[in-house]
Amino acid sequence: MLVTRIIDVNAPLTPEQKAEIEALKQMSDDDIVYDEDCPKLTEEQLSQFRRVNPRRPKEQVAS
Repeated sequence: MLVTRIIDVNAPLTPEQKAEIEALKQMSDDDIVYDEDCPKLTEEQLSQFRRVNPRRPKEQVAS
């Protein structure tokens, strides 16, 4: 089944979303389970990531 949701990025976070973010902040690296299918990446591997869609500078509009 395909589920589609529209997210309003300007809407304030719900208490549940805030609690989930706080719980994620409290997680340590020891709480993550790595295995052969999902190994922990080295600093060298992480440094090779690049943005797929580079940020473009915002255009200034004169009023």
